[in-house]
Amino acid sequence: MVKSFGYIINIGEQMLLSGAEVHRVEESISRMGYALGAERVDVFIITSSMVVTFHLKNGETYTQTRRIVSASTDFEKLHQLNELSRNICSGDLSEAEIEKRLKNISSLKRFPVWVEIICYSVIAGAFTLFFGGTITESVFSLLIGAIVRTVIYFSEKVISNKVFSKFISSAVITFLAFLLVNFKLIPDVDKTIIGNIMTLIPGIGLTNALRDLFTGDSIAGLLRFIEAVLIALAIAAGYFIVAVLGGV
Repeated sequence: MVKSFGYIINIGEQMLLSGAEVHRVEESISRMGYALGAERVDVFIITSSMVVTFHLKNGETYTQTRRIVSASTDFEKLHQLNELSRNICSGDLSEAEIEKRLKNISSLKRFPVWVEIICYSVIAGAFTLFFGGTITESVFSLLIGAIVRTVIYFSEKVISNKVFSKFISSAVITFLAFLLVNFKLIPDVDKTIIGNIMTLIPGIGLTNALRDLFTGDSIAGLLRFIEAVLIALAIAAGYFIVAVLGGV
């Protein structure tokens, strides 16, 4: 039984690492705990830490604390974790089956980097057209988008920090856009820069922050909101340093 509670905490941790909002994780852990026989479940989660306590009917208490680092967004893994939690709540799975499915979900691989590079390119080019850019500007945005995803990949290898990688990416976007203007390959930098910066905007993080705030998870919501603001400031700082201070 104690081993099953450990699996529940692992599921909650993986959900947080996959980008789930705090309220959903807390509710999922509570439901699974009660389904497995806990008399009371106390869950406290913020974006970087989770503390879970299961009070058993025989009077025993089981508590674990987890440190959450390097959270990202993985909807496929999150979908499978939600499905697993629902199966546990319905009582359809044995302890061995929970362990097997959790291992399979944890071993899921993300999309390869080259797929993400293509996606960044397409998104950047599409947004450049959307904001009124020409076909030529869109094509160059495609190229810059590929470079930006490559820069993010290598910057995260050096320092695993979203704020740092977004700052460097914004600076690279601005530098390349002004370089294209200097070579008279595009008429101005506006559409090219905004098309690529749209790939850096922390939209999901801000949305989850607001959802956490609206559901009463004030601490987690504020932390996520502050992170989103810091990322936005880093994007602005990258542009400012290159375009204004750099005199490009």
